[in-house]
Amino acid sequence: MAEVFLISDNHFGHAGMLSFKKEDGSPLRTFSCVEEMDEHMIERWNSVVRPQDHLYHLGDVVMRQQVLDVVMPRLNGHKRLVRGNHDIFRTKHYMRYFDEVYGIRVLDNMVFSHIPIHPESLGRFKANVHGHTHGQHPLGGKYIDVSAEAIDYTPVPLYKLAEMCNNLSN
Repeated sequence: MAEVFLISDNHFGHAGMLSFKKEDGSPLRTFSCVEEMDEHMIERWNSVVRPQDHLYHLGDVVMRQQVLDVVMPRLNGHKRLVRGNHDIFRTKHYMRYFDEVYGIRVLDNMVFSHIPIHPESLGRFKANVHGHTHGQHPLGGKYIDVSAEAIDYTPVPLYKLAEMCNNLSN
């Protein structure tokens, strides 16, 4: 049976990610080069996502359009994109690798977005599963960050997110 997974903010091919720092001044990503970073993230993705599985990517897939053609064919699963602030290419370029492209998505009473949504917009939803913050600014409450750094670069299964929702504070 196919599973559903989520991840955000891989920034495949983005060498600039290697110079980003955490608030304490340590590197956000500790790879020696962009190729090592990309290979590690591809390996982590494919270690859990099978070809028949489904994956929601919550934005900021790549920084350069040509990287789509290099990386996306190597990633397992039927992919869906919730666009992030860096997903700026024409939709037709993403549709070669993603079955669907969204601005926001609701599944299993959880709101999937790239940027965390305003608390007043959560309303009846049990959680906002998001990216964008790269694991650096935990919001608590009904927010779950699936930025690559926050989840050890490994997509999280939907059922685990549903379990996490049961432990969230309001």
